[in-house]
Amino acid sequence: MTSIRERNKELILRAASEEFADKGFAATKTSDIAAKAGLPKPNVYYYFKSKENLYREVLESIIEPLLAASAPFNQPGHPSEVLTAYIRSKIRISRELPHASKVFASEIMHGAPHLSPEQTEQLNDQAKHNIACIQRWIDQGLMAKVDPHHLLFSIWAATQTYADFDWQISTVTGKASLDDADYEAAAQTIIRLVLKGCEVAPAPSTASELVSSV
Repeated sequence: MTSIRERNKELILRAASEEFADKGFAATKTSDIAAKAGLPKPNVYYYFKSKENLYREVLESIIEPLLAASAPFNQPGHPSEVLTAYIRSKIRISRELPHASKVFASEIMHGAPHLSPEQTEQLNDQAKHNIACIQRWIDQGLMAKVDPHHLLFSIWAATQTYADFDWQISTVTGKASLDDADYEAAAQTIIRLVLKGCEVAPAPSTASELVSSV
């Protein structure tokens, strides 16, 4: 069972994500966060001590999923399977954490002044690892000779746009919000563009793997 403390912190974090996403760090007031969370203003300071600490917690709430999304790159796997899993994870983050994603995007656009050196190192190291994996697949002839840096940047842009530019997407599609079918269509479209565009070799079938291992 969720404790009152955990529930209150979650309410504050969710409200803070929305306020920081809408107004930015400087213009956001702790009183507005408290009001949106439905809690007294002193609760914000009781749980998070300061607005800056709360902002850092919002960043942490998106950094952990972003790092976790790269899990497929951290173990042996075929590029078609790894890239598919990665793209789906990134789309899921945009759907489930849209406000925190906007806060992260704004933070990066302003030079990441609130990211700790450890967080910056984690994100950069993971990106470098992913790029090295893509380069290895290219060297092995499993995909076309594309620039691995720009491939990764393109995947980021294609998946994160569903959170960072949701207003534009809603306006163009004429929907107040996207549904399951929309996010599935987005994932399938991006996966197809990446796998076909990069000429990724199909993953070997289980039967083929069994035959080759005999």
